[in-house]
Amino acid sequence: MKKSIGAQSLVFPTPVFVVGTYDLEEKPNVMTAAWGGICCSVPPCVAVSIREETYSYRNILDRKAFTISIPSEKYVKEADYFGMVSGKNVDKFSATGLTPVKSEVVDAPYVNEFPFVLECQLLQSVEIGGHTQFIGEIKDTKVDEDIIKNDDPLIQKITPLIFALDNMSYYGVGKYVAKAFSIGKEIQKKVDE
Repeated sequence: MKKSIGAQSLVFPTPVFVVGTYDLEEKPNVMTAAWGGICCSVPPCVAVSIREETYSYRNILDRKAFTISIPSEKYVKEADYFGMVSGKNVDKFSATGLTPVKSEVVDAPYVNEFPFVLECQLLQSVEIGGHTQFIGEIKDTKVDEDIIKNDDPLIQKITPLIFALDNMSYYGVGKYVAKAFSIGKEIQKKVDE
């Protein structure tokens, strides 16, 4: 039997997105956000929800662009720090020793050391309540060459972080379970018989 725990903002897994922006003075900034995911295939889009109080919120509206850098497990300390302090008061790149890279296709920086990056043009913003959802059209995806096989990034080499709100902790990606759009064919075969 299932037990009701009320309306909560819980879902598993939740990604760890590092959102990159520039302020009006061209200062690169990043913040960690967990409320997000792919939201459209054509055009390719990603959504991230951010509170208005953040420095990145205004930067996205002003510059109409942002990046999503996916940190690997080895950068958990830096990713956590990016979500703990405001870019209004701290140069997060200097504090962590990580490198901002100016996107070639959108007006936003990304984190050079992180293996996977989405470069996004702001397509739409939707005020939801405590957060505003920013929908970015993905203009390019950059991936470290050593994590690509046959032009596809390998999740086991990216080693992305996952955030769990229930215990405020980070996790790594688990074991391989099955091939998508394949394992279900076993049921389809039975239905077709």
